[in-house]
Amino acid sequence: MKRPRKVMMLVKAGKPVDDFIEQILPYLEPGDIIIDGGNTHFPDTNRRTSYVESKGFLYIGTGVSGGEEGALLGPSIMPGGSKAAWEHVKPIFQSIAAKVEDGTPCCDWVGENGAGHFVKMVHNGIEYGDMQLICEAYQIMKEYLGMSADEMYDVFKEWNEGELDSYLIEITRDIMGYRDEKGEPIVEKILDTAGQKGTGKWTAVSALDLGIPLTLIGEAVFARCLSAIKDERVEASKILSGPVPKFDGDKKAFVNDLKNALYASKIVSYAQGYALMSAAAEEYGWKLNYGGIALMWRGGCIIRSVFLGKIKEAFDNNPELKNLLIDPFFKEKIEGSQASWRRVIAATVTNGIPVPALTTALAYFDGYRAERLPANLLQAQRDYFGAHMYERIDKPRGEFFHTNWTGRGGDTASSTYIV
Repeated sequence: MKRPRKVMMLVKAGKPVDDFIEQILPYLEPGDIIIDGGNTHFPDTNRRTSYVESKGFLYIGTGVSGGEEGALLGPSIMPGGSKAAWEHVKPIFQSIAAKVEDGTPCCDWVGENGAGHFVKMVHNGIEYGDMQLICEAYQIMKEYLGMSADEMYDVFKEWNEGELDSYLIEITRDIMGYRDEKGEPIVEKILDTAGQKGTGKWTAVSALDLGIPLTLIGEAVFARCLSAIKDERVEASKILSGPVPKFDGDKKAFVNDLKNALYASKIVSYAQGYALMSAAAEEYGWKLNYGGIALMWRGGCIIRSVFLGKIKEAFDNNPELKNLLIDPFFKEKIEGSQASWRRVIAATVTNGIPVPALTTALAYFDGYRAERLPANLLQAQRDYFGAHMYERIDKPRGEFFHTNWTGRGGDTASSTYIV
């Protein structure tokens, strides 16, 4: 093999990757490159990069997205790890990657250590969120509006020709149009229990570790967990009661509201995902190109959509953008969708239709735009039962105070820190 040798593996995450590395190390020479293209948890890639480099070799942990179609037509590739390895694999990766309209490959260097796998993990988390949002739109159309699969096919077809144009909307359209051997919609014959392989959970856990409110992706993960207890839900449905969905309005107008609610929620999902990547970059010392990441996701991958072009523009205009919600384009879009969004949420809550992702997206938006939240009371509660102390609005930030709420507590206070 041409030096430096480039050995790429796509195996199950965890111990199999470590085992495979040990098997091939004896055959390598200094400067050779090991590439892990599986869905590896990024801390493992951090560890393996250091380990392989200590042996005199180079290591790349690269996210690969695109499924069967990506394998045939070109995937999105997100490499990170030993920077010295990039020049050797760049022409190979960029030649096989998907391309956007101007021929730019959906592949570029992401960053050191586990940065590539972290970005792929966030990609998968956003994928969880997008899928859950679309599923909730389907549930509303089916259970509340009483629409047939053919009617929903027409809706998803129309949506895919507008600002919601994306791979996931496209395949949902196709699914609605697919019939089994009896000529009946096969989607209605599929058991409603969802599987998962861990990347969505990793994304949510990383958000908790970094203190980022990744609420929508978290709800998408929990929605799959709730779907998995099918037998328990069937029994509960015989015991617990709620409102029977009933719609008596303008169906076309409500479907338009639903489109706007889905678009606004999608903005929130990506805003949270990018906030998580920003926090990780600060925590791990990565220099992430946020516009470049959006470009890498424009083609080949599961979350590809026209929407991502607007994210690239947002970061091109302001590389220091704190949150997508305050970008002028997304601000205008989400504020213009507010009335529709609130009508959809109000209708689903009133009619007992569970839409956790759509609902938490709106709650995040309202929380993010709130100058004041009730955490002052929460701090008082913490100080009352645990003497955890609090800051005051009439004193400088960084000064902490404790109140002897009961008259029995004395002056002892807990130290203050944030995990």
